[in-house]
Amino acid sequence: MAVFTPVTESEASALLQRLSLGTLVALRGIEGGIENTNYFLTSSSGQYVLTLFERLAHEQLPFYLYLMKHLAQAGIPVPDPQGDAQGDILFTVCGKPAALATRLSGSSQLAPGERHCAALGAMLARMHLAARDYEREQPNLRGLPWWNATAPEVLPHLDAAQAQLLQSELAYQNHVAESAAYAALPRGPVHADLFRDNAMFEGEALTGIFDFYFAGVDTWLFDLAVALNDWCVDLPTGRHEAARFEALLGAYQGVRPLTRHERVLLPAMLRAGALRFWISRLWDYYLPRDAQMLKAHDPAHFERVLRERVAHPLRLQA
Repeated sequence: MAVFTPVTESEASALLQRLSLGTLVALRGIEGGIENTNYFLTSSSGQYVLTLFERLAHEQLPFYLYLMKHLAQAGIPVPDPQGDAQGDILFTVCGKPAALATRLSGSSQLAPGERHCAALGAMLARMHLAARDYEREQPNLRGLPWWNATAPEVLPHLDAAQAQLLQSELAYQNHVAESAAYAALPRGPVHADLFRDNAMFEGEALTGIFDFYFAGVDTWLFDLAVALNDWCVDLPTGRHEAARFEALLGAYQGVRPLTRHERVLLPAMLRAGALRFWISRLWDYYLPRDAQMLKAHDPAHFERVLRERVAHPLRLQA
């Protein structure tokens, strides 16, 4: 989250009036993140998060917003986009597409233990199953086609060893994507960005998952791999952390056991998840946008994770 577009109190108040959500009490920009403008908004009726979408167009946003609505109605603890009298949940604020969703309780657990990972794994599996009957379609916009298109833009900024790693891993992922095993993987709507800072806890109890604006239809295994690469690695080194990995994966499988093809391709998808975020962080780091509050993530972290996943593949019994 970040602030690219300043929002005045009068503009926020106008949105609250349209939604019949009381009067404005407080409006505060949220620091962090790299994609959208976000504010904590408190009104006389409750606490919300106001999001202005900086890269996504109006026609792309219904997939994300109605997915959140679908999951909330299925009992998954996610922000619930608020609608007006006509049921619309997508608006325009300061000339940008915008939405107002309920604010989750709790706080992010940036140093998760095994119980946090287990709670996250079980909820991720529940979320995948709950989204099976979601009818809207949209591909993962940061999937393999985006990697192929973006890699040439960041390659000039890399040294020889980094360029070799990027090119060889991209070739490998294109090869995997053409395989029959990959075609057999279960898929559906996925979060695709389920990092530690996108979940909320009170103690060891998971209170919610948020920031669905990278969601799309992809393999459930890729979504799981993205989570494992963040929740279950040592951040300074990028190395695999076995106890947390087993807790998250075991809890996930307690709700939805992996198929044979998923077990075979988990090592490849762990590499895919690392590659996706290495490329996107390189892109944000070397080709940044202006923002009032923005801290680019260090791309070196996911380079380390990728090298670890290549050097030490995790084998699951087929």
